[in-house]
Amino acid sequence: MAAKKKSVEVVPLVDEEGNAPRPRLHKLQINNFRSIGTETVEIELDDIVVLVGPNNVGKSSILRAYETVMSHGSKDGKLTINDFPNGQVDPENLPTIELHTIVFDDAPGERWLEPTADNEWLIREKWVWESPNKDPKRQGFDTQKNDWDDQVPWGAPNVANSRRPLPHRIDAFATPEKQAAEITRLITSILKEKISEIKSDPEQEKSDYELILDKIRNLQTKVVQATEDEVKLIESEVSEYLRKLFPKHQIKFDAKPEADLEGAYQPFKGNADLLMGPEDGYFSTIEHQGSGARRTLLWATLKYLSESQDKKGSRPHVLLLDEPEICLHPSAIREARSVLYDLPDSGNWQVMITSHSPIFIDLSKDNTTIIRVFRDEDSEVKSTTLYRPERAKLDEDDKRNLKLMNVCDPYVHEFFFGGRQIIVEGDTEYTAFSMLKEFYPEEYGDVQIIRARGKGIIPSVAKVLKQFSKSFCILHDTDEEHTTNGNKNPAWSMNRTIADLQEKDGSVNLVACKTCFETALFGEEVKNEKPYNALVKIREDENVRAKVKALLDYLIGVEGSVLPDNCIHWEAVEELA
Repeated sequence: MAAKKKSVEVVPLVDEEGNAPRPRLHKLQINNFRSIGTETVEIELDDIVVLVGPNNVGKSSILRAYETVMSHGSKDGKLTINDFPNGQVDPENLPTIELHTIVFDDAPGERWLEPTADNEWLIREKWVWESPNKDPKRQGFDTQKNDWDDQVPWGAPNVANSRRPLPHRIDAFATPEKQAAEITRLITSILKEKISEIKSDPEQEKSDYELILDKIRNLQTKVVQATEDEVKLIESEVSEYLRKLFPKHQIKFDAKPEADLEGAYQPFKGNADLLMGPEDGYFSTIEHQGSGARRTLLWATLKYLSESQDKKGSRPHVLLLDEPEICLHPSAIREARSVLYDLPDSGNWQVMITSHSPIFIDLSKDNTTIIRVFRDEDSEVKSTTLYRPERAKLDEDDKRNLKLMNVCDPYVHEFFFGGRQIIVEGDTEYTAFSMLKEFYPEEYGDVQIIRARGKGIIPSVAKVLKQFSKSFCILHDTDEEHTTNGNKNPAWSMNRTIADLQEKDGSVNLVACKTCFETALFGEEVKNEKPYNALVKIREDENVRAKVKALLDYLIGVEGSVLPDNCIHWEAVEELA
């Protein structure tokens, strides 16, 4: 008996203007693919997804996964033996990729549509590779019988691919020829969008280009029908001669029509050249330019795409980019980040990148998901979602605070790349602990000191950390309850806001210095050059260095460590008085 479909109010499939919103990727699940093993690696997709983690943990394999399923039906959709785990075919653990796509029309058929918690329609598809150099087995999830089915949404691979976002993969170490080809492909995609707008008659429903493809499709059908008998005769006659030398053998002539209709008719030459050179000078092809020039051209092209007016209803795109920081001058990195974050604003792009640079993370945006890819103690590749905007519940003040932190310290988001985290209030604590990391690299090499640059920004940073960190510390000043003129001190009021960050599970540990870091550790508060003063004291005074080290040990949970005098591990504001 078919499972009863959930009753849920979903968004309309067509908007008021009659234009269907674009489909978008929702989730990617991967097993037994390249370095990824039996445990599922799950990637929640957003407008911007940043994959962080050490080298050689499978980040690039994740980018490759979507490109592979989108190549189903071509040679790029077939795996080599090197794509199977350990270079071996294990029938019990075959490479499997599952893709979830949000759609806004019922073209695939009602049986494939699954309502989501966000009142949208979801389609689930799965690809399994049973052997190298063979097409995968593709299945669709039938919501009516609540199981996978060999029948699939949209039918043929080329039709299904045209209903999903088009991938653009830029490999970190791709050959100059491949990089040039992808840049050219991006530019050609812009031109094809324009072609799809051409109509000889403004009243006609389809564009001239779509009508041409329909004609080609009809011709293909007629050709197959007209030659069917001749193909059978050829197979029979040739097989008869063949069996004289190879008993019980026969041939089959696969004369299927070209699956890629757009490939059957190309309005532009297939090998369009992109040239670059000085004005009034010699222009050479992009593959003969330096790597820095190719990367710069890529950013220029993407910037144009992000700023150009996008035709509603046109096919969406996914940019799959390995290590965008490569070959970029430091001054260009911020501009590159801005280009990437602006790209989805048109509603036509999603971006997934791998990066080792915290500069490419901007939490002041509402569309960014951060995912860490890593290996566990058994060397299994795993993933965990570190940050997702709707879960962080950042308010406008939080976003403004995080944006200011980005401007002041472009490396502030290093904490996403692993380690033990401590949020500190200001420059002096940050400088003091950083100095200790230089003195004792083996003890504190993985400690991340997060400089909030102000007591009021601490809660904003903590909201981010609470999404993924099992335990972290906050070090701040208690400050005085009243100012020198007897008024209430706003800095003291922040203590209550910080206290609200504590969880019952003890994931947030609060330590305060009375009344500030300098007076608690150094016995006095200097008015000028506080960070430099801390450096000098730690370098020259062993007693001061021991106090600061004791504080740092306590913060990171070193067994047997004791807080220095005038520092307090607190839970209630009353303890700070």
